[in-house]
Order: sequence, then C-alpha cells, then structure tokens
Amino acid sequence: MTDNRNTILAVILSGLVLIAWQYFYNMPAMEKQRVQQQTQAELQKTTPQPTASGTPGATPQPGTAGSPSAPQTANQPGQPIVSREAAIAASPRVKIDTPRLTGSIALKGARIDDLALVQYRETVDPKSPPIILYSPSGTAEPYYAEFGWVAGTGGTKVPDRTTDWQQEGTNSLTPSTPVMLKYDNGEGLTFRRTVTIDDHYLFSIKDEVTNVGNAPVKLYPFALISRHGTPHVSGYYILHEGLIGYLGEQGLQEKAYKAVGEAPAIGNGGHGFEFNNVTNAWLGITDKYWASALLPDTSATLKARFVAEPGTQIRYQTDYLQSEQTVPIGGTTTTNARLFAGAKEAGVVGVFPFAGLGGYNKELGLNHFDLLIDWGWFYFITKPMFLGLDFFYRFFGNFGISILLVTVIVKFLFFPLANKSYASMAKMKSVQPQLQALKERYPDDKVKQQQEMMEIYRKEKINPVAGCLPVVIQIPVFFSLYKVLFVTIEMRHAPFFGWIKDLSAPDPTNLFTLFGLIPFDPTTLPLFGHYLALGIWPIIMGITMWFQMKLNPTPPDPTQQLIFNWMPLIFTFMLAGFPAGLVIYWAWNNTLSVLQQSFIMRRNGVKVELFDNLKATFAKKAT
Repeated sequence: MTDNRNTILAVILSGLVLIAWQYFYNMPAMEKQRVQQQTQAELQKTTPQPTASGTPGATPQPGTAGSPSAPQTANQPGQPIVSREAAIAASPRVKIDTPRLTGSIALKGARIDDLALVQYRETVDPKSPPIILYSPSGTAEPYYAEFGWVAGTGGTKVPDRTTDWQQEGTNSLTPSTPVMLKYDNGEGLTFRRTVTIDDHYLFSIKDEVTNVGNAPVKLYPFALISRHGTPHVSGYYILHEGLIGYLGEQGLQEKAYKAVGEAPAIGNGGHGFEFNNVTNAWLGITDKYWASALLPDTSATLKARFVAEPGTQIRYQTDYLQSEQTVPIGGTTTTNARLFAGAKEAGVVGVFPFAGLGGYNKELGLNHFDLLIDWGWFYFITKPMFLGLDFFYRFFGNFGISILLVTVIVKFLFFPLANKSYASMAKMKSVQPQLQALKERYPDDKVKQQQEMMEIYRKEKINPVAGCLPVVIQIPVFFSLYKVLFVTIEMRHAPFFGWIKDLSAPDPTNLFTLFGLIPFDPTTLPLFGHYLALGIWPIIMGITMWFQMKLNPTPPDPTQQLIFNWMPLIFTFMLAGFPAGLVIYWAWNNTLSVLQQSFIMRRNGVKVELFDNLKATFAKKAT
C-alpha cells in the first residue's frame, strides 16, 4: 500500500506540473499569437463598416453617430497613422505635470488623451522609456477618456470632439493648480469645466452649464473610456485583461475583448453589454498592471455599457450615461465625474482596509474598487499572501527576502500538521523491514500482503496517507504566490540579489548558453525551445528537490524508482519558465522540508538516509 501511495503521489505531482505548464505557458502563448494575428487583420482592413442610426425617440448614447463621443476619423482609409508626437503637436494642449503622471489635455474636444506613467519603465533599465497609457486618435493605438453632455430633444448644440475649448488662465494641471476650460455654444449655453488631479492617478472633473437662453435645456451627462484596436494581452487565463466594472447589485463584471466583440448587437452598429439603472458603480478597462476607470458619484443612477464597434480599428468603449438634467432659464446645472488612470498599486486602489491605507476604495466610498486587481476566486488566500509579502517588504526593502520569510511563517503555521505527517513517515520507514519480510513471506498473495500490512499500520498507529499532507498544503500556497507574483505591480521589476532583477520574470540566466558565454538564445528554437530556459535558480530548485527525494529510502519497485529519479529533473525544466520568485520559494521550501523531516526522523529514532542514498546513487553510476 505504501508503494502504491508513493507511485500515485508521484504521478499526481507530475500531472499537476504538466497541467500547470500547459495552462500557464503553452495555452497563453497560443492565445497571444491568435490575438496578434487578429490585430494585424484589423489593421489591414480598408473599408469601415457602417453604423446604424439610433432608434427614433430613444435615449441618446455616448459614442453614437452625432453624439459628442463619436470616434474621430483620423484612422479612416487614406489617412495614415501618425506618430504619437505628431498627433499631440497637432492641437493646442494643457500640460499635465504630477509626480506620477505627465501628459496633456487636448483643447480640441477636451479629451484626456496623453498620459505617461513616469515612475514605471518598459524594462528594468531605469533609462528605458516610461509606460505610455493614453494616446490621441490618429495614432497606432488611440486610448483616451472623454466627458461631456449628450443633448436631449431639440437639437441643442453641445461641445463635441471637434469643439475648441478655451483655457481660463495659462497654468499646467498639477496637484496644486486646477485647470479651467470654457466653451460658449452661441445659443445661450456656456459650458465650464474644472479639472483637478491628486498626487496619484485620480482626475476630478466638474462640469457646469449655464443657460441664459430663452428656453430650458435638457442634457444627459456622460463619460467614456475608448480604446481603438485590440491590445496585446498577456493571454494568461488566471488574469483578466479587458473591460471591467463593479456595477452595483449586478456585482463584478469582467468581459474580455473577444467576449465584447462577440456579444449581441446593442444598436448603432456595435456589440456589447448594457447595464440599466445602476448605482454605486465604477467601470473601465484594465491591463495586467495598468487601468483606466470611470468613478461616477456613488449615488448617481447610470446606464452603463461595454461596447465594441467595428471599423478600420475595432473600438472598445466603456461608458455611462446619467439621468436627464434640466438647465432652467437663467440657471446652472452641475455634474461631477472622476477618472482613475494609472498603475494598479495596492495601496492606491484600496487593498489595505486598515491603518489609514484604504486608498480610493475607502476615501471615495467606492464599491469594491480593490477588485481592479485580479485576485482571483481564491482571493482569501492570495490577498493575505500579498499582505504578508508587503509587510516584510516595508521592513527589509526586498520582496525576495519577504518570500523567504513568508515561507518560514507558512511552515510554522502548519508545523503541527507537518510534524504529524513526517512522524508518520518516519514510523513507516521503521517498519520497512517488516513490510519487506511480508513480501518475501507471501510473494504471490497480494491480498494477504495487504491484510498483514494494514495490521502492522494499526499496531504501530501509522497513517499511510499522512505523507501526502505536506504536498497538499504546498499546492495552494504555490498557486497563491504565483498569482501574487503575476498580477501585482509591486512585484514587477522587483529585484532579489545578484542576477535576479525581476522576481516576476523567469531567471534570465541559461545553462545552454553557459550562462551568457555563448551569444545564442535557445528558447527561439521551434517546438522545444521554450523548454530550454534553464537558469541557475531552477537548477538550485531541482537539486533541493532531488535531496528531498533522496531523504526517503529507495523504493523497491523499478517503476517507482524511475519516477522518483526523474521527477526532480522534470520539475526543474517545467518550473524554469515560471517567475523567479516562485522558483526561489520552491527551492527554499524544499530546503526547510529536508531540515524539518531530518530532525523529526532523528527524534523518532529513524536513521536519516540522505547521504547514504546519495552515495549509493553515485556508486551505481561509477559501476
């Protein structure tokens, strides 16, 4: 029974790693290739698809023909894509200058369409370009936010994407200096917009409309975030990238780009999802590390949408339309909106609901804004894992050290359970001579062997499945740490020591290039190249796993011997492409397990056979 248990356990472990490799590496790679092909096909289209007009008498929608948010025509056939710099220089702008964001607001249309995250770089090189979040229409990847009013009945002239706003003053937008814009429609309506920004990533937009005409005017406040073209996504199924929102009682809504594009038609030539009569909501578009989200007043009633509209570039849009507002003669109406545009930092969005670190989620009274970070279904494990890592990081300034310390704490928490498990394994080793004698006594009677074996277990109070418990415990910790390393921006470009400059990326060294001596990248080879990313830390991990296997006596069955001998090597290659932080965790956990198991074996009077088994292995090779 012990032999069968060991074999089954080895097969299960191997299967889990194979499945994980397929799930986290091969499938994402295939999905990434598919998305790239789809994007290329979109860019090669030459004829835009027509959009249908709205239903007569229906409530107007942001993004429909004739509304302020209809897409610009810069990317139409015959009009070449321009550089980002040329597009920005094509219209007068108001500069944005904060410790975390730089960019500008276009006075034509008053769009926020130029943003860069100055504290984050494209690579670990501090001299590499900053992350670009927003870009204007007409560029290769337009991405912007827009706010305004949709006219009700009567054909009221409202500012749109072609409107030239006038700045009142000449200052830049900074945390201490707001920007004020003005537009007069020539028909008795004056539109004023005040834009403020904080030290992080929050824009606040206050829109006022004054009516000096001869009739009341009905308007619908709107806000939208628009992204042209299907962006390149990581393609990992444990991470959501696409349209997202927490829409009141309808809860968290996560829609991938493909899902929105294939959704039912919702009018005006687009496809997507509509959410009516929503309150206490937020919605936007999220990438792996960055996001852009609309944060309306929590008491406002909205009609929200996730939309994909076809064209030379498919246009993804998340927007909302508030209830109708009437501007009386001689009166003024006001609406407020907010925009989050930046990095999904845990402390900023509100992952820490304590010690005054509630972030926007607490400060603005938002509805689960912390879910902008994709913690997954097992958030009750991944969140505490991140909080623990971040806690130690604040003391030591190194997430690698945090991983080592959290591993020790996990070991300590499960110490009683692991002790029982290892003690049971030690007792099983002590009865190995009796089990071997049973096989010799009843060589052809397997049933009798099992009966006598169970009797020995009963007398010695041995639980034959206790050895599986340490592995069962390790699996959820392993995947929660993988999730944290993958989705949190705090882990991005976080160094350890030596050659590990990014714990969220694989070990950059490679055995097959003699660790940099040979100028060749073996991972580019077809079919099996991705299996050749074998760095120093994966090798260390494989050695510690091999030691852990050799701590146990050699199984008598040749098949079991083969599985146990090859398992460390299989794990080494399989985990080589995983984040370095995860491999470091696994190697450290193996080391602690060897020390703990050796101590318990000695305490139970069982000989530690690690060095004997290692000697036997090399002795066999020598012969």
